[in-house]
Amino acid sequence: MRKTNLLLFFLVMAAEVLAQRGADSDAPLVAGHNYRIYPSNVDQTEVFLVKSPLDQNILFAACNTITFVPFFISEGIFSTTNGGLTWQGNDTCTGDPVGFHGGDPGIAIDKNGTFILTRMGRSPYVGLYAHYSNDHGHTWSAQKAISNDDLERAALATDAGPASSHYGRTYATWVKFASPFPLMFAYTDNPAQSWSTPKPVNNPSNRSAGGDLAIGPNGEVYACWAGVTDVSPFKEILVGFGSSVNGGASWQVTENAFAVNGITGILANKNNIRVNGLPSIAADTTHGARRGWLYIVTGQKNLAPAGSDPDIILYRSTDGGTTWSAGIRVNQDALNNGKTQYFPNIHIDKTGAVNVIFYDDRNTTNDSTGVFLARSTDGGTTWKEYEISDHHFAPAPIGGLGQGYQGDIIDITSTDSTIHTVWMDNSTGVYQIWSAPIRFSALEATGRQKNPVQPGLRQNFPNPFTSATKIGFQTTASGFVSIKIFDVMGAEIAELVRENLPPGYHEAEFVAADPAYHPALQSGVYLYRLQLNDRVETRKMVFLK
Repeated sequence: MRKTNLLLFFLVMAAEVLAQRGADSDAPLVAGHNYRIYPSNVDQTEVFLVKSPLDQNILFAACNTITFVPFFISEGIFSTTNGGLTWQGNDTCTGDPVGFHGGDPGIAIDKNGTFILTRMGRSPYVGLYAHYSNDHGHTWSAQKAISNDDLERAALATDAGPASSHYGRTYATWVKFASPFPLMFAYTDNPAQSWSTPKPVNNPSNRSAGGDLAIGPNGEVYACWAGVTDVSPFKEILVGFGSSVNGGASWQVTENAFAVNGITGILANKNNIRVNGLPSIAADTTHGARRGWLYIVTGQKNLAPAGSDPDIILYRSTDGGTTWSAGIRVNQDALNNGKTQYFPNIHIDKTGAVNVIFYDDRNTTNDSTGVFLARSTDGGTTWKEYEISDHHFAPAPIGGLGQGYQGDIIDITSTDSTIHTVWMDNSTGVYQIWSAPIRFSALEATGRQKNPVQPGLRQNFPNPFTSATKIGFQTTASGFVSIKIFDVMGAEIAELVRENLPPGYHEAEFVAADPAYHPALQSGVYLYRLQLNDRVETRKMVFLK
């Protein structure tokens, strides 16, 4: 690449970073400002995100990291100390023994600011192991054994309530792969240096799968899991629930808190990726009217209120999990419209609002997806939705890791000012962690509008581009649409769209090498303009030859 191209590239990328990370953060939200937190050539899947209870500008993210030549699997470790403006990290957790990590991370930051990571081990270290870091993930302890069983990934939660009798305790839960497939449990009181002897939470008649944890406002420990069928693909048919008021010493268990019809299986329209409907739990620890309420979300279909296509369904409890509401459909698109919502995760923010992140293809073709945030300020009764991804991608399995594997976790947390989200997206050619920080002020501004999805032009992707780029645009009513490309002098290069279009999300592709439009297109800044009836909007993009 020539020096002039490099200079142009860095100038544009710097401008994009400023735009992506808050330059217009108080503007009404159409889509989040998306960026990769740690760009690399390694697949980053199954992404997690937590914030520090000491300093909300400190965030810790982790994921599976995978390479094939040579084969290597580990845990990506990424952190920010300035609220997501910049990130540092490594695609490999460096805690010994580095060559025997097995991925599947669980993460927490405890009351001391210690980063805690659990992960799977590879032979001869089969089981669940932990590492800790006291320098924001720069260096890590050697592994500490938690369990030597064959098991499923562990979920972590830390007690950050100073009034709790177990303040600072960090809990782990996982499913043991041996009959009767119980949910197991252990904890540490000394920042992951040692762990309690694992004990079962339940004695299930249906094998358990998944497993998630939440801490209540008084230090209560809440766990949920899916009860699944006995044969592959181990479809979710119920959600189990357990609670402990004494730090996990004893549990009150309801094996069948409510029935579900999970989506475990293959999505044929999305390159046969493997999906599941495992539950995610959150507790309201605010001092608002719903303090202590519990919420669980799952992915379901063919069981009301879910339709014939995958939907996100929420259940809530106002009495500590003794009773649960009927299901509430979170996604607000038309029922049975053939659109797919999957991989939900849930978080309660400082206001007590319920926030659910999930993949959703309602604004794109069925082989692709975007990322949505649904938010309820009345305990899940009503919802507003926002598309937080500024581009779409076509999911595809990562070969060599089992049928349809592409990871199955995305995540969400929040600070006093901002909701932080992470998901995996393969639009660069490999799965990477993408993020969209969303300020509460942007949600409030959008909430005052009649329709949270606004008409208009999206930023092209990729940008800069070397051969082709896609331009997305939203219409909320039928009408005439034109998309034209211009150089910086105003000369028209191409017209990509000229037709009447129905309402919805649309994309046009600009192929720089197409000689019919521009036989001598040079590197530089170009403009693309949307005309939507009487509305005109223009954005910039960069071509690097």
